[in-house]
Amino acid sequence: MNIDLSKRSAIVSGSTAGIGLAIATGLAAAGAEVVVTGRTQARVDEALATIRKDVPNAKLKGVAADLGTAEGAAALIKAVPETDILVNNLGIFEPKGFFDIEDAEWTRFFEVNVNSGVRLSRHYAKGMAERGWGRVQFISSESAVQVPAEMVHYGVTKTAQLGVSRGLAEVLSGTGVTVNAILPGPTLSEGVSEFFGKIAKDQGKSLEEVERDFIQTHRPTSLIKRLLSVEEVANVSVYLASEQASGTTGAAIRVDGGVTRSII
Repeated sequence: MNIDLSKRSAIVSGSTAGIGLAIATGLAAAGAEVVVTGRTQARVDEALATIRKDVPNAKLKGVAADLGTAEGAAALIKAVPETDILVNNLGIFEPKGFFDIEDAEWTRFFEVNVNSGVRLSRHYAKGMAERGWGRVQFISSESAVQVPAEMVHYGVTKTAQLGVSRGLAEVLSGTGVTVNAILPGPTLSEGVSEFFGKIAKDQGKSLEEVERDFIQTHRPTSLIKRLLSVEEVANVSVYLASEQASGTTGAAIRVDGGVTRSII
């Protein structure tokens, strides 16, 4: 299969590291003109340089804005009024006991994980429908269907993304615009690597031991018995952005290493 996105443009929110950076790199490698976004210009510039190392002929643009706010979304929309592909990847996570999660944290998680995608989709998907082609993706999580006890607020926002994704797919029925959610399992992103690294240091263990303990203790249903790579998640995103994925919409696609114990 040859995925050619050379005539398409893409925006990936939260794309200076981790899964977002891998998706931006994959889309650029497929020929798309990609807008990389992050909260600071320094992080955006660093990400652009990283992508260019892997994809020397990449067509890139960077926008620094806090997309977890209405003002940040407006700044991006002003800088880039339209796109063919929108990947709502921006997200935050933090293990915390349910009884310790304050109202302000619930609000912060919803603003970043849910409302950022709502705001961007509300603007960009409308233009896609008018032009008769588009791809909208929400990077959710297996935590959307198996809400983890150690971070209920995170899991609930990921579940909300599934509702927004399916609902928007219904709204865009027959327009040529597809909307899908991707559910990664535990992934060795930059944030997870830093988190595990701190645990390894505190417990006097190797990073590999901490990863193995995490899978055995918190995700024992994993069939691959390891964390996913960011590239494994990005590969699915690039496919769903392609012409070849025109028959897939309103779906929740799992890339979780078999963690979710259900057939459908």
